[in-house]
Formats: sequence, structure tokens, C-alpha cells
Amino acid sequence: MVRNVAVLMPDLEPEDFHLLSGIEHGMRFSEWVNRGKLPKFSGLTPENVDYRLDRCLDRGLIERKTIQYEGYKLTFEGYDALALHTFAERDTIDGVGAPLGVGKESDVYEVRSYKPLALKYHREGITNFRKVMKERDYTSDREHVSTLYTARKAAEREYETLQALYPDVAVPRPIDHNRHAIVMEKMGGVELSRAALEDDQVRPLLKLLLEELATTYREGRIHADMSEYNVFVADDGVTIFDWPQAVPTDHQNAEELLERDVANLVGYFRRKYPKATPDLDVPAIARAIQEGEIEGLDRYTDPW
Repeated sequence: MVRNVAVLMPDLEPEDFHLLSGIEHGMRFSEWVNRGKLPKFSGLTPENVDYRLDRCLDRGLIERKTIQYEGYKLTFEGYDALALHTFAERDTIDGVGAPLGVGKESDVYEVRSYKPLALKYHREGITNFRKVMKERDYTSDREHVSTLYTARKAAEREYETLQALYPDVAVPRPIDHNRHAIVMEKMGGVELSRAALEDDQVRPLLKLLLEELATTYREGRIHADMSEYNVFVADDGVTIFDWPQAVPTDHQNAEELLERDVANLVGYFRRKYPKATPDLDVPAIARAIQEGEIEGLDRYTDPW
């Protein structure tokens, strides 16, 4: 688990961020940045670079490795610090609170602003880099990428998708984005996987979620990773989150991905609420969504 660097921020000085930014710049050209290049990349004197390297190493913001040269790279903590520093400079947030959720591919914290918001750090590739490299199309055009690059591209994809879908689709309102981090509206409710529904709530909720998938498709996107773990259910509706794998509707695998999203939702309800879930024709529903006929869903259910 990546440490929460918010507690370190008051102790960091402007020159520390110059060094971190310099290493970030150098990592565009190589995984490990030659120490001799850091004065140029950071704008600091060699003496100041030496001092800042020790400070940042002690705080776990960078790593050092001796290969053919003495090299440095950012840790996720260092990348988090740069993103937090940018959000603070923009007045997007003014404090970081308790964790809201920690997963394999993201860490989410409550943050203070004009109202409580959520800060999501992407962590794609940190646990299974090979798997992410193989499955995510935003890394397919580069032979050599780092976990930081992968996380940044995932955040870019998710933020762009949220901007495109909000408010027509029930997604968190996007607030700001920097590097691998997104600030968004804090969601209310409970995760669908932990919700306890009454029988008479099952079919209306499933239909609502299928309609959200239809609206998403109409807006030119497919979630492509739909499950009971990325839906929040509240008294006033639902929120669908985790969009880094979203693809456009003209994607070469669009039909397969859409049908998989529908199958994942229907399959979950069938497993957890078998008596209250109707027998649904998944391929027919996916076709109806593609053809813009989701309002006629009754035709594809037995019964609805």
C-alpha cells in the first residue's frame, strides 16, 4: 500500500518540489535519471540537489539505484506529492482527510474544499504490471512504460470520460485532474455488492442500471469493466464509477465489451437475487442498447 503523503506536505519546501519535478522530467527519457543531469532538469545548484536528494530519499519520495551511473526515480509517494502540490496551488483542495477506499488499482481519500470531495490516485500496474500492460489499450502504443505512466494515462482516460458523460450519465462530477490523480464529487450510498435489496427493489434497480448503460452508449462510451463493485446505490439513485477502461462505441471490440458489461450486471443480480431477477436475454439487451431501443426492454425479458 502506498503511504498517504498528505502528512509530509507541510514539511516540504519549494526546492523539494523543484527536484521532484526535475526527476519527473528526466523520467520522460529514461526510467532512472542520471544524478548529473538533475541540476539542469530541476533548476537547482549541484549543492542544493545533493541536499534535496537526501531529504526526498528520507521521506520515501524517490528511489536511488546505482547502475552504470547513479540514478533516481519517483516513487508513487513522490508522484502523489507533486499532484497534491498542484491541486493546492490551484486551490482545488485545502486538506486531505480519511481514506474512503483502497484497492488494487486506486486509493481514494476524502478531501476538503468548498465541500467534501474525493481524491482518487490511480495505481494501475503497481500489483500486476504485465496484466495491465496487456489489457489496457492506452499502453498498447508504447514498448517501455512505467507504472507511473500507466497510472497517469488511466487517470487521463477516466477524467475525459467523466467530463464527456456528466451529467447525462450517473457518474461522479469531475472537479480537477493532475498527473495520475482526479478530484471528483464524493459519492453517497453503499456499494452495490454490499447493498441488501428487498425483492421489489431488484428489478427496478437492474432496469435503471441497464438504462444508464444505454445512455452511456448513446453518449459514445462503453464502461468495459462493469460490475457490482463500481456502482453505488443511494436513496436518490445510483452512481457508476471507475471508468479508466472505458472505450468509445467505435472500438473494435465494442460489441463484445458491451455484452460483457450487461452480462456482468445481470449475472450479479441472478446470483444474489435469483427469485426476484427475471430471465433476461443478455445478447438481445446488448443489441437493444446498440440500436437505441432500450426503452423497449420489455420485449427482451421473460417476464419483466
